[in-house]
Amino acid sequence: MTKNQRLVYIALLSAQAVIISLVERAIPFPFAVAPGAKLGLANIITCMALYTLSTKDVLKVIIIRLTLATLLGGTISTFMYSAAGAMLSFFGMWLVKKLGPTRVSLIGVSTAGAVLHNVGQLTVASWIAQTWTVLLYLPVLSFIGILAGIAIGVVANYLLTHVEKLHYYRYLQEVHE
Repeated sequence: MTKNQRLVYIALLSAQAVIISLVERAIPFPFAVAPGAKLGLANIITCMALYTLSTKDVLKVIIIRLTLATLLGGTISTFMYSAAGAMLSFFGMWLVKKLGPTRVSLIGVSTAGAVLHNVGQLTVASWIAQTWTVLLYLPVLSFIGILAGIAIGVVANYLLTHVEKLHYYRYLQEVHE
């Protein structure tokens, strides 16, 4: 992949993630038992990037998504929560992916990312509230995160295996590892 192709691909994934984030933000709250819980649909793009780009390029996609989504409809506090969750989620997914496809599938990687995203957000919330009791909400969010992570992983896996152009990028990623 040439440098220009890579930049266009990063821009395309970033734009898709921003649009998905904005659309998800507009969807009415789906979980009555867990206020603040979201499906994390933009993580479909993060999973696709994780399996088709280098680590540095995946970070670029995440940073662009966080910045643009915040500028287009967020606040400093939403940026802090999203950034903490996204970074912890990314590093966790990256580590779990390193275990190899024979041990953990994309669905497992996505699920780990979903749970770690909740851990990151609740850590920031407990820091802001200056009390650890906020972390008592983690079991509820983790359960929803596991379900959402499985769903996101299934969708991302489907896209990676059925979208013809992505086979090319996935092959390049496997060759470089």
